[in-house]
Amino acid sequence: MESPLIYVSVLLLNIFEFSSGIVYNKDDTEKRFACSNKGFPQENEIIKLYLFLENLKIQCFFQTENEIASKAMLSVFTSGGLAPSLGIMNSTYNGIFHFNLTLFSDRILWLVDIPRENITQSTDIAAVEEWLVRITLHHGLNIYATEGTLLDIIREPILQWTPGDVIPESEISKLYPHVVDLKVTKCPCANDVALLGFIVDTIVDGVYIGITFGGFWHDYDTTWFNMTQTIYSQLQEEHEGLSLVDMVLTNHFLVILTSLGLFVSEDLRYPSRYSLSFSRADFCGFERVDYVKGKLWYNERCFANREHFEVDYVTVTFERNRTLSESSSCFYSQEPFLEWVPCLPHIFKGIKIFPTVLTFLVDQERGTGVYLFYNKVRKTAIASVSTLRNNEPNSQSKFPIFRFPSSFSSPVGMVFHPRSHFLYAYGNQIWLSVDGGNTFQLIANFHDDIIKKTFHSFYTSAITFVSQRGKVYSTKAGMGRYSAVGSVTERIFTLYYDHLGFLHKLTLGRFEASGPPTAFGNSRNLFGQPPDMGFETALAPQHTSLDEIIFFAYVPENEPQETIYSKKFSNIHYGKVIHSGKTGRAYIRRVLQHTTPKGFLSSVIAEMKEPFGLEEVNESSCLSSSLLINKAGNVYKLTLDSQVVQALFEDTDIEKTVVLPGYSSFLITSILDNKNALAIATMPESAPNNMTFLKSTWFLYNFGQRNGRTWKIYSKPCNYWFQHDDSPSLNIVKYIDLGNSYVLKAKVIRNAKGFRMLEIPLLTVFVGNPNLLEVTAEVTFDDTDSYVITISAASKVLHQGSTSLAFIMWSASTECFVTTMVPTLKSSCSYLRSMHHIPSKFIPFEDWISGVHKDSQGFNLIKTLPINYRPPSNMGIAIPLTDNFYHADPSKPIPRNMFHMSKKTGKFKQCANVSTREECNCTKDQKFSHAVAFSDCREKVPRFKFPITQYPVSLEIINEDGRVPLQSPYLVTVTEVNMRHNWKLKHTVPENIKRMKQLVEPILGAAVYNPSGLNLSIKGSELFHFRVTVISGVTFCNLIEEFQIYVDEAPLPFPGHTLIAVATAVVLGGLIFIAFMFQLQGIHPWRTFQRWIRRNQEKFSSISLSELIHRSKSEE
Repeated sequence: MESPLIYVSVLLLNIFEFSSGIVYNKDDTEKRFACSNKGFPQENEIIKLYLFLENLKIQCFFQTENEIASKAMLSVFTSGGLAPSLGIMNSTYNGIFHFNLTLFSDRILWLVDIPRENITQSTDIAAVEEWLVRITLHHGLNIYATEGTLLDIIREPILQWTPGDVIPESEISKLYPHVVDLKVTKCPCANDVALLGFIVDTIVDGVYIGITFGGFWHDYDTTWFNMTQTIYSQLQEEHEGLSLVDMVLTNHFLVILTSLGLFVSEDLRYPSRYSLSFSRADFCGFERVDYVKGKLWYNERCFANREHFEVDYVTVTFERNRTLSESSSCFYSQEPFLEWVPCLPHIFKGIKIFPTVLTFLVDQERGTGVYLFYNKVRKTAIASVSTLRNNEPNSQSKFPIFRFPSSFSSPVGMVFHPRSHFLYAYGNQIWLSVDGGNTFQLIANFHDDIIKKTFHSFYTSAITFVSQRGKVYSTKAGMGRYSAVGSVTERIFTLYYDHLGFLHKLTLGRFEASGPPTAFGNSRNLFGQPPDMGFETALAPQHTSLDEIIFFAYVPENEPQETIYSKKFSNIHYGKVIHSGKTGRAYIRRVLQHTTPKGFLSSVIAEMKEPFGLEEVNESSCLSSSLLINKAGNVYKLTLDSQVVQALFEDTDIEKTVVLPGYSSFLITSILDNKNALAIATMPESAPNNMTFLKSTWFLYNFGQRNGRTWKIYSKPCNYWFQHDDSPSLNIVKYIDLGNSYVLKAKVIRNAKGFRMLEIPLLTVFVGNPNLLEVTAEVTFDDTDSYVITISAASKVLHQGSTSLAFIMWSASTECFVTTMVPTLKSSCSYLRSMHHIPSKFIPFEDWISGVHKDSQGFNLIKTLPINYRPPSNMGIAIPLTDNFYHADPSKPIPRNMFHMSKKTGKFKQCANVSTREECNCTKDQKFSHAVAFSDCREKVPRFKFPITQYPVSLEIINEDGRVPLQSPYLVTVTEVNMRHNWKLKHTVPENIKRMKQLVEPILGAAVYNPSGLNLSIKGSELFHFRVTVISGVTFCNLIEEFQIYVDEAPLPFPGHTLIAVATAVVLGGLIFIAFMFQLQGIHPWRTFQRWIRRNQEKFSSISLSELIHRSKSEE
């Protein structure tokens, strides 16, 4: 039993290594954790976790030789304060959860219980990414890292349906004798969810499909369905000869091509209690003989968190020439796949002779359609790219037509690598385009063999090609090299990559996987032992330096022209290792094709890693003599010293190479006699003539094949590590809003001591759509000679879209787990990006639940609204005119509903058409939401004392990178959703903001404010509900935030003005009434007053002066 001390030592050593990010290709395939959420975890199994409505409960144990050792390891780690951490991640999400540190005496497991809402709060059915899980002994140290998957069962669209009658496992084997081929398709976002279909002969009619949610690891994960009756229900003619031909599972639809037509499912996101139904696409003039030769083509992309510009396209092609009555033999459609239109533009419809459309694919990054045409008469293939306008290809090509050479005589099709812009055309050759079909690069030439099928993994960027002879080849996306990996002996089979990039071979009744890795890193190979990629000819080595050697491949003069290719180095040998039958190996760095020197039409430049073994005297007696070299026409004559009797040329020396330091090497091609031989020079310019080389100054290498080939070529071990710190996912998706940028860093680390230093870039970067973003790169070599690249991408146009950004380690071996990283950059608004109002006073959530949170003066800052509350209007508190109810309860009376105008307004939203508040189904989030859409559910709001002056309206933007304050160039509009007016805003207006306001306000017809330093004053009372909206043109996001303020304890209005107005009105009214009554009775007060004045004047004028004096004395 291994001591726990060993594991602890490994742990301590790894703590200091690469803790800043995940390092790939380290050959750390030893998986120590076994985990499950469905029963006891099994040893050496891939971790497959499944998420349902309840909590995610996971139990893990540490894999060792036996249970006692495992329990001891748990105790050692736990006593040291270490417990596993669980990372759950996809392209946009990364969450870390920790296992319980406490262990019980009778338990050998670590446990973790994660509420579903801590992972995701969504439960709707949609295209959603399957999560990757990474379990490590401690977060950040990446020790004993073990990967697996987590699938959300309740959200995956196809798993919610019953597409036909369930077939028992005992019955499915009865179909095996009638199966002629297999078809597999997988969910673009969750590759562990896949469909396997049987193509049957004419004896058995029907469509039979198996659906798995576990990536075909186990038979019990697959459920088989008979969809025959489902298809028959859409047919009105004869039902004979029904069989599956091809199928594609898109993000939201299942498209099935059968021998009797093309059928499209209903939208998988909206399941019903009935079986999955299909509609039939009508193609006029096409019959069964056409459908059985049809093919479906699909550019696989995951549309989780779907943008408006993301849509699936599917193409169907038929192997027949167009007739005068047919518009095309190629049709395409976009979801919901109701209308299928010809692939060719209208301008070509009248042309009678036109190349056959083998494939038509939509490049969604560039908004183009890519064609692969083939002229059967001339046997020529061309590629053409057309811009899509209104989802229709333009008749004018975007690029000049690319013409493949005549050697590409048997093209089969074209395919985009998933979630990337790498385009492959395949047939008897493989071609790669990295610029959307403008140009192509030859990757492989199979001459008389033809690639019939391709299989792709988005996670590892692995690609597998299968030829019609059963040969299997592999490469990595974007790389210019490939390898032979074996062959398939089964007649009926198909291949499939699961979500973690494991390759599966699916045959009748048996599923095999290229894993899982055992506890010590070994894995099964589906295609036998790695094949020798050498070829049957002799090699002639030529040293150019101490560590560089050139191997020339010999082509005999009498070699037939049609088989010369079999005697030459080709692209498959690039990046491989030449092994000698004795000792020695060299890494091939370059493949050369040439016509001279004579007899050598190809060569490779290799870096010698281990010296090659030389021939000994007991193997070649000629080495015991000196050697005379003379030129004899186009060849050279080699002569041994006649005095050395034992030195002889023998037939076994043919195809051996004479090596002369400082001179050309010579490949022996024939023996004239015991002392003379003919040879050809590898470098005639440096070949000696009429020169004698003494014994032990010349040597012999044996790289011949006359007596059995003495050399072999195999794949090179992984020679680079790859590290990036931005995300634990290789296929991240990043959103870049207007005016924003994103920086991504990656590092390439050489993992071999004494590796040759090359001051050249180790990474190649390709941008799928260079017109969408401004992409710049900065590269350096750090102190450890690691290659570091920093990519900066910034928005540059007011245009939404997405582009892939590929990092390719072009010099890495195809044996590396990671050679290509393909992040996706979207010029769009992140679904995680939102705007939030920062309250002036923080209230804990538990206080919101209780409804009580008092300040230092005892004032409760939370207001519980009355049931069926509506804010007042400008006409008065008792006359609400808004349609919005708060704290709604249809079973309770509506207050303030006396006036007719109030009765006409007020509409329930969440509580519409229900009778009680419980039936409103308000969630906890809705009850605390500020959104007016959930006002029915809102019960409590922030409460403030009257008056409110200079309340700071603080706003911030929250995204996956953190929080940033909202400031210019963002400008906002502010409205009160209940049409209240007794409030006003104050903000600072710098000169640049002033100019923007002058431009924007006439267009919007509303006031625009600077969010920096925005203050609010309120003179009214009760509830105010504000909506803040960021104006368009400065962001792709629809940034809207709402907040509520309840103003309480407002004093009563002062009545003086009212009293004065009433008194004045009463006095004026009384005067007018009196005047009216006088007028009515004929009373003229003014005339009476005038007469009284006159009488007094007359009386005064009749009294004399003496009388006045007398009266005054008498009064005294």
